[in-house]
Amino acid sequence: MIQIDPAFKKQIAASLLERRKNFDGTDQQFAKQFEINYSVFSRIKNSDRLEGLLRDGQWLNLARELNVETAERKWVAARTDVFTLIEQEVLFCQAHSKAMICVDDCGIGKTYTARYLSRNLKNCFYIDASQAKGKQQFVRLLAKTIGVDSSDKLVKVKENTKYALKMLPQPIIIIDEAGDLEYTAFLELKEYWNATDKHCGWYMMGADGLRQKIERGIANKKVGYRELFSRFSERYTTIVPLDRHEKTAFYRKLITDVLSVNMKNKVRMNEIVKKCITTDDSGNIGGLRRAESLLILASPQQEQ
Repeated sequence: MIQIDPAFKKQIAASLLERRKNFDGTDQQFAKQFEINYSVFSRIKNSDRLEGLLRDGQWLNLARELNVETAERKWVAARTDVFTLIEQEVLFCQAHSKAMICVDDCGIGKTYTARYLSRNLKNCFYIDASQAKGKQQFVRLLAKTIGVDSSDKLVKVKENTKYALKMLPQPIIIIDEAGDLEYTAFLELKEYWNATDKHCGWYMMGADGLRQKIERGIANKKVGYRELFSRFSERYTTIVPLDRHEKTAFYRKLITDVLSVNMKNKVRMNEIVKKCITTDDSGNIGGLRRAESLLILASPQQEQ
C-alpha cells in the first residue's frame, strides 16, 4: 500500500496552491482540473490540516501532475535554443490568439519545455494527445484540463469547453504528440479553433509523424486538413539543422547546455556529450533522454 509522508503532502499542497495562481478561472474549475472535490480543495487552501482530505493514491496523482519530486536530484530547466524558440512562439500565440505547429526531432526537449510552460504561464494548458487519441477521449481530456465537467454528454462538454476558453483571459492550449490524434479527433481542432477565434491560442507539437499526417491529408484532399493547416499559420517551425555537421554541432550545444545546469561535478560532461552525439547504425544522434540516462548512470560513481 502506498503511504505518503505528511511533509510530502504539504509539499504537494504548496505546489497545488502555487499552480492556482496561474489560473484565472474559479476555484471550482481549478479543482476539476485535478479531479478534487471543491470542498476538499477549499480545505487544502484554507487549512494546514491535510490528513484525511485525500487518499494517498490521490496525493500521488497530484504529485505526478504537479511534477513534485521527493528526490534531491531534479532535472533543472535549461534555456536551450529549443526552449527559447518554443517559449517565444507559445507566448506569441497566447498574446495574439494565434495558432502554430512545431515539428522536429524527438529527444530535444519539446515536451519538457511545454510541460514547464504549462506549469509557469498563466492560463497555459498542456495536452498529451498520445493519451487521448480518439475523439471522445480528446474532447473529455481537454475539458478536464481547463476545469470543465468532462462527464456530461459530449456535445455539452464541447460547448462548455468553448465557452470556458472564451471566458478566460488569453488562454493557450499546447497539444503535444499531435500526430497521434485519430482523424475524427484531429478535426475537432478546427471546430475548437473556429469557436475560440481571437480568444484562445493553440500550439501543436510533434515529430515527423505529425508533418506526414497533415501533408498526406492535404495531398489526398481529405476534409479538414487544408483548413486546419491554414488556421495553424500554414508552416512548420523546426530548429534542428538538416546538414549533418550542423546537426551534430546543434546537438553538442543542446546537450552541453542542459548538462551544464544539471551536473555539479562536470568532470565527465564531455564524455557524456560525446556518447550522446555518436550516431547509431541509422545515423540518428542520441538526444536529451539519452543524456539524462547517462547522467543517472554516472551519478553513483561521482557526485554530479
